[in-house]
Amino acid sequence: MGQKPWDGRFSQSTDKMVERFTSSIDIDKVLYNCDIDGSIAHLKMMANQSIITQNEADTLLKGLEQVRKKIESKDFEYSDALEDIHMHIEKALGDEVGEVAKKLHTGRSRNDQVALDVRIYLKRETEAIMNALFSLQRVLVQTAQKYIDVVMPGYTHLQRAQPVLFSHHLMAYYEMFKRDCERFEDSIKRTDVMPLGSAALAGTTYPLDRELTRKLLGFSKVSDNSMDSVSDRDFVMEFISCASIAMIHFSRLSEELVLWSSSEFAFITISDAFTTGSSIMPQKKNPDVAELVRGKTGRVVGNLMAILTIMKSLPLAYNRDMQEDKEPLFDTVNTLKACIDIYSKMIPNIEINQNNMLNAAQKGYLNATDLADYLVVKGLPFREAHSVSGRAVAFAISGGAEGGQSKELHELSIDELKQFSDLIDGDIFDFISIEKMLSRRVTHGSTSYANVQKAVEVASKRLNLK
Repeated sequence: MGQKPWDGRFSQSTDKMVERFTSSIDIDKVLYNCDIDGSIAHLKMMANQSIITQNEADTLLKGLEQVRKKIESKDFEYSDALEDIHMHIEKALGDEVGEVAKKLHTGRSRNDQVALDVRIYLKRETEAIMNALFSLQRVLVQTAQKYIDVVMPGYTHLQRAQPVLFSHHLMAYYEMFKRDCERFEDSIKRTDVMPLGSAALAGTTYPLDRELTRKLLGFSKVSDNSMDSVSDRDFVMEFISCASIAMIHFSRLSEELVLWSSSEFAFITISDAFTTGSSIMPQKKNPDVAELVRGKTGRVVGNLMAILTIMKSLPLAYNRDMQEDKEPLFDTVNTLKACIDIYSKMIPNIEINQNNMLNAAQKGYLNATDLADYLVVKGLPFREAHSVSGRAVAFAISGGAEGGQSKELHELSIDELKQFSDLIDGDIFDFISIEKMLSRRVTHGSTSYANVQKAVEVASKRLNLK
């Protein structure tokens, strides 16, 4: 077996610098299982079609399993001269079984071979990521159930807005990650297409049974256009796009964990096992995990920009540019899996500082909207009620009738409140209490105790939680 599969056409050896420059083995060697599985299916199909004999197929199948064992035992030598994992396996197979190994590549090209390998890899990894996200959702729902009644301030523009349940806040992230699972599940439809048999770009003259190969490999359909089959990387772009959205969700959660664990908020305490210290300031306890996840979001989004730019303006069909698809893909897979895994372990070990959350929810005029709603119930149009409440807030900020230190709305006297509207009565204080404000949020998806408990129960059933 010649060192290069194209030796017959060339009169000069490839320059060593070119070999190093064009080699992808450091990146694509992770595809060895996918490549061997694809070759096994290809051999079985060729034997079934009498393209090779059954004895030849048996010899090659046994040889491929020996190659797999060598790779897995680390007893395998890699070389830039062989460029990629496909050529390494083919060369190793020749070392195992001899000349018959040259028949392995019958009816296929590295173009459809690599397309197959990446699709097998991405199907498996997407399913693994979905399972990991499913586990993370379980963690979020279990944590929400544990702290179902804890009250915290809800924010808009990073300003305290209205009181919400901490469990409701957590369930918002459950919804985000549920959508991520749905996106990944849908993306598999475009990945789950079997390209083998398209050869370089025009198909092949051999009587391949592509449907049999599809069944052997567990794909849902066979690709319909040989040129598109070898040049399609939409499924890679789609996966990294889905992963980027998921990482955006992780980044948003990370930002909140960083803020909440600061002294300024003190809403949570992250476990020592998931934080680090300072090399110079002994008192520091840094939320490095959350910060790194936030930072890795930029890395994954960068991978999306990379694959989009690689594919932009490529003419049909295969171009060597596409070799560069694997680094952003593999890095995205590994980064996302690592982030899911560490958050699934970190979140249950976060201590919730319930009193600090409640105290924060009682300050900052979070009941101003409910004061306006109270007046609406009494018959005042909302726009007028909004103005009345706003003036009451301004009055409370100035310290009320006595002036001086500011007060909260519920700290004003009934006489102070009544100067803004004769509709205000003694029942206002019960109406604008945190408990009553939360319990009145009864529309579907709102933050009332009953609504959040129902949402947790629905999610628990979906996630098979008791």
